[in-house]
Amino acid sequence: MWTSHLGCVKGCLEHLGVEMSDARLFGLTGHAFILNVHETVCPSGPTAWNTETLSRLGKNAGYAEEVITAVKADRDFERKQELAWDTVKAALDAGVPCYGWELFIPEFYVIYGYDDRGYFFSGPKCDDGKGPKPWREVGDTQIGCLEMYTVRRCDPAELKTAVKETLEFAVEHARNPKKWIYPGYRAGLEGYDNWIRALGNATADGWGTAYNAAVWGECRSFAHAFLREAAEKFSGQVVAHFYKAAGHYKAVAENLKRVADAFPFFTMKPEYMEDEKRRRAAVDALQAARKAEAAGLGLLERLAKEL
Repeated sequence: MWTSHLGCVKGCLEHLGVEMSDARLFGLTGHAFILNVHETVCPSGPTAWNTETLSRLGKNAGYAEEVITAVKADRDFERKQELAWDTVKAALDAGVPCYGWELFIPEFYVIYGYDDRGYFFSGPKCDDGKGPKPWREVGDTQIGCLEMYTVRRCDPAELKTAVKETLEFAVEHARNPKKWIYPGYRAGLEGYDNWIRALGNATADGWGTAYNAAVWGECRSFAHAFLREAAEKFSGQVVAHFYKAAGHYKAVAENLKRVADAFPFFTMKPEYMEDEKRRRAAVDALQAARKAEAAGLGLLERLAKEL
C-alpha cells in the first residue's frame, strides 16, 4: 500500500487471522478521509501528522495497539528506546505482530524478528526483508521520532457506533484540525488550497506532489469503497446518503489519479515541475477534487448526525 501505516496494520491483522477488507480498515480508522498537505507539498504530508486517533478507532475495527512514542529531544528518549526494544521482543516471542516507524526510510515497517543487536523488518524498499537495525538507532534520525506498535485482537464495536465515530473524526480533522497537524501543513479543504497554490506558483516539490497524489488517491479510493460497503449494512434514509457520499469520493479519487498520472512517482522527472501545462492540468484536477470533497464532507457530517 502507498499508505504504509495501514499496510503494516493489514499485515499484522492477517497474521492474527483477522479478516477485514482494505476499505473497512481505511474507513473505520478514518484514514480514508484524511488529507494533510504541506505548503510546498513536501513528501512528509501523508505521515507528518498526529495519528494517535487511528489507534483509538482501530479498537472499533477489532484490533488494539500498544504504542510507544518519543522524540529525540525528550529527556527520557534512551529509556523509551529500551522500552520499545523490550516490548517488541516480548511481543514477538508471544506471537504478537509489531510494526514501527523509520527503520529504513521515513515509512512504516512490519517487524518480523530480532537478534541481540536489533530488529529485522520488511516494507518500502525492502519487501524481502532487512536487518538487523540496531535498536539504539531507531528514532535517532534527522526526523527524530520513535514509534513502535504491537497489535492484538479485540472485540469490535457495534457497526453503527464505529461508523458514526469515524465520520465524526473525518469531519473534525478536515474542519478543525489543530490538534492533529503541524505548522506549515493544512488539512481538509485547506490542504487542497496549499497544493493548488504551490502548483500555481511553481513552489511545489515534484516528488512530494507525486507521493501525495498516490497516497491521498489511494485513501479516497478506499473511502468510496467503504461508504458503499456501509450503505449495504444500513437501512432507511441514510442508505441514499451513503451512496451519494460514495459518489463524491469516487470523483475525488478519479481526480487525484489525474494528478498522479501527471506526476507519476516511479518515473518522476524534475522537468515535469517546469511544465506549466502539466501543472495547470493538475491544478484543474485538484480544483475538481476539492469541489467533490466539499460535497462529500457535507454528507459525512449529515450522516454522523443521523446515525
